Amino acid sequence: MPSVRANGIDIYYERAGSGPRLLFISGTGGDLRNKPNVFDGALGRSFEVLAYDQRGLGRTEKPDVPYSMADYADDAAALMDAVGWDRAHVVGVSFGGMVAQELALRHPGKVERLVLACTSPGGAGGASFPFHEIEHLKGEARARHLLPISDTRRDEAWAKAHPELYAQLIAQTAADPFADEPGRAMGAHRQLEARARHDTWDRLPDIAIPTLIAAGRYDGIALPQTQEKMAGRIPGAQLRWFEGGHLFMIQDRAAAPAIAAFLTGDA
Repeated sequence: MPSVRANGIDIYYERAGSGPRLLFISGTGGDLRNKPNVFDGALGRSFEVLAYDQRGLGRTEKPDVPYSMADYADDAAALMDAVGWDRAHVVGVSFGGMVAQELALRHPGKVERLVLACTSPGGAGGASFPFHEIEHLKGEARARHLLPISDTRRDEAWAKAHPELYAQLIAQTAADPFADEPGRAMGAHRQLEARARHDTWDRLPDIAIPTLIAAGRYDGIALPQTQEKMAGRIPGAQLRWFEGGHLFMIQDRAAAPAIAAFLTGDA
């Protein structure tokens, strides 16, 4: 499996597909071993996709030191250099969108078009849900806590009206087949520490790259009002709403084609 030394750590990555180059940056706890992933969807069929496990996660190195959002952005830039990519479109989802903001600010020459999906700028623009405050919740307890936040339509009344689907979603969300791996908990904790300090709000006007803010109407993690603020803060940014919550990219079949159309300039 491919791994490369970049920005001082060993980064596990995968690369597949054909077409315009697309760097995909995943969210909190992202691990390419979890299927399906970006390579199985519409973006994987339309682009040459480069995706990777971020520091502290999956099969990438997990140094037990404080991580910063700048570290994550520099990891992405160094990975691009290591595989010979000078520029690419960038899609960042949730935490990956926070990294993508830093990447566009720290390494603007590397980003052609930028999609910030279900993410937040922090600071006065609004922070994402504080996952570091529920780090003690594991398995089903965590899944039950997050489900009505991830999609605000899935409240207690909805759960009672759809018991089988509710149970299925809880089981899917609670599963973590890699929970006992060495360094897994520490790396995840280090990511949450960095995430809690994320704040690009004052610098967002410096993003001079065509940008799409993609958002779910019922997202209680990256709040709708935060998406509106972010779209108004980045010069020329477009804002598009989709039918879903934090996982709108798999809930709304229109999402991936719309993102692809923006990236290729066909929107």
